Amino acid sequence: MKQEYYLGIDIGGTKSAVIAGTENMEILKRIQFDTNTNKGPDYAISKLLETATDVIKQLNDYELISIGISCGGPLDSKTGIIQSPPNLPGWDNIPICGLFKYKFNVPVFLQNDANACALAEWKFGAGKGTENMIFLTFGTGLGAGLILDGKLYAGTNDLAGEIGHIRLDEDGPEAYGKKGSFEGFCSGAGIARMAQAMVIEKLEKGESVSFCDSIETVGKITTKDVAIAAAEGDETAIAAFEKSAKYLGIGLSILIDVLNPQRIVIGSVYARNPHLFDAVCNSVIEREALEPAWKVCKIVPAELGDKVGDFASLSVAIDGINRTN
Repeated sequence: MKQEYYLGIDIGGTKSAVIAGTENMEILKRIQFDTNTNKGPDYAISKLLETATDVIKQLNDYELISIGISCGGPLDSKTGIIQSPPNLPGWDNIPICGLFKYKFNVPVFLQNDANACALAEWKFGAGKGTENMIFLTFGTGLGAGLILDGKLYAGTNDLAGEIGHIRLDEDGPEAYGKKGSFEGFCSGAGIARMAQAMVIEKLEKGESVSFCDSIETVGKITTKDVAIAAAEGDETAIAAFEKSAKYLGIGLSILIDVLNPQRIVIGSVYARNPHLFDAVCNSVIEREALEPAWKVCKIVPAELGDKVGDFASLSVAIDGINRTN
């Protein structure tokens, strides 16, 4: 009897990949290429279908069970349609699941990237063993995937987990068109913007900042620059992370009170720098959230790192087929 495998399709604004793997996440084959969004959706979709065909031919001794597609939202997971994601210009109402199902005649499932990563961390990473888990992206932006009562919760029209849109303060860095939004304070872009504002204020007062020596270069400050400077003890950099940590604590307190999770798994910026967040964030949570709720909730860094994209799309394939059986 042939060994079963799944196909993952990871669609990003810069890179896309086709991944073949088993239920235990043994990666059998992986091919990555540039999405080249400037060439329009037809280029990338054709490349994905061709690459998937080549991978499937090379795995003729295996049996393909299902295909999982991970992509930035908005999208409709029920109909399998990608609906104009900001990082994929021109991808307007693309029936991506239908295209793959027609070509390969196996079940095809679609989830936004935050939900897909939540599935991966839940089954194979820092969320293993939980029934109620929240995954936060905390990368360029801030999104969440929700695992509730042992299954993914996507909401009525795939908008559950859009926590970055929540306004935490009347003023602050802007994201989602809102000043003071959760994403504005707690994202790579948000931390960089907060640090830039603090640096301008210092330089205008004639004070020095170790990671930026002139107002002309302030716009080049990245989150990585700020993290390195904070690790080296720069007060301005530390203050930027402490401000982000404060609002992370406020936002997580809301999630803890509303959803009562066992674990909150946080990726990217937090996962690389938990020491810059934990003390301030935890003190806010202990002050703001219900004590019986925060006492049963652990906040931990994501574990999968660079593997998360591959595991995420494969997890969509596995979760989808498990839900239909």
